Amino acid sequence: MTNARDVKVPQVRKGQTEWPMPRDEFVRRMRERFSDPDFDAARADIDRLVEIAWKNYLETDKSPRKRKAGEAFSDPEQELAIEWLEARQRIHEAQLRHDAPTARPRILLICAASRNDKTCPGEMSKTYRLVMMAKETIAARDVEVDVLDLSLLISEYGRVIYPCKACVSTAMPLCHWPCSCYPNHALGQVNDWMNDIYPRWVAAHGVMIVTPVYWYQAPSGLKLMMDRLVCADGGNPDPTTTKGKDPERAKRIELEGWNYPRHLAGRAFSIVVHGDAEGVDTLRRSLVDWLHDMHLIQAGRSAAIDRYVGYYEPYATSHEALDRDEALHEEVRNAARSLMNEMQRIREGSHEPDDCLGDPRPK
Repeated sequence: MTNARDVKVPQVRKGQTEWPMPRDEFVRRMRERFSDPDFDAARADIDRLVEIAWKNYLETDKSPRKRKAGEAFSDPEQELAIEWLEARQRIHEAQLRHDAPTARPRILLICAASRNDKTCPGEMSKTYRLVMMAKETIAARDVEVDVLDLSLLISEYGRVIYPCKACVSTAMPLCHWPCSCYPNHALGQVNDWMNDIYPRWVAAHGVMIVTPVYWYQAPSGLKLMMDRLVCADGGNPDPTTTKGKDPERAKRIELEGWNYPRHLAGRAFSIVVHGDAEGVDTLRRSLVDWLHDMHLIQAGRSAAIDRYVGYYEPYATSHEALDRDEALHEEVRNAARSLMNEMQRIREGSHEPDDCLGDPRPK
């Protein structure tokens, strides 16, 4: 631990963007939400909403509804956003469910494809079909399954995962657990899905991700969720220590000594990556490395696979190609089985070879 008096806090760098934006541009963007002629009868009401929104934007009040933090925090009197406190409470409840010895084992099964048949593609994804195979296999073992379908980002009104703002790159304690960057009511950044997703990760004993490859990389919805999970790996559970988002305070806390708490450590995982021409091995390695970094535990050899479906065949016949690939069907089931076996091993108290080892690079 570094002596607090010896810490020299680096300069906080400023000057990247301009604020505020021009009023005309703000008004244009907000009115775009009401461009449908069905809103014409309410133009006077919309004008009033625009004026209120402009006022709130200038006041930059991201969290207008707050209450005192309470005794669980280093500064009980500091006011915190009610939305954040509610998300924190759901995470605490999820952790209690996860830790209960008699709790039914639970797997978070993630469908990472961005398409479904309720929007522009007009057809379900092959990923979803693979997820359903895994779900059936898991359910047969009396394990609870929580299916997280990230394609809902494109087909449900108001469903959104906002980008990570990279607070951690200023200082780790500035990245709060759960994320406190959203909602930001002054910018209209509301309905952040991550406040519901965080407790689903926490409650799970195992996580299984089934994903396609999009241009050699993870689909955008999956990548958004991955980025926003940075707070689960070293994030600060007490925003009062940084007085909200004070970068200088956060730098000082990190330099005085930060323990980088890993809030999802010890959960098991499996990965299934599929593609049509290129990139499956690259994405599979990236996902495995990411989960290893958060101290999740890979299940057996069968638990991390990458395969091609209809290799260099037409996209139009890709579902038929999946129909024929019965070996892949069984590999997906085996990935689920391997995950359940690893979950059982962990819950029985069996230890990993490096469980007792310290981490010389905790960042």
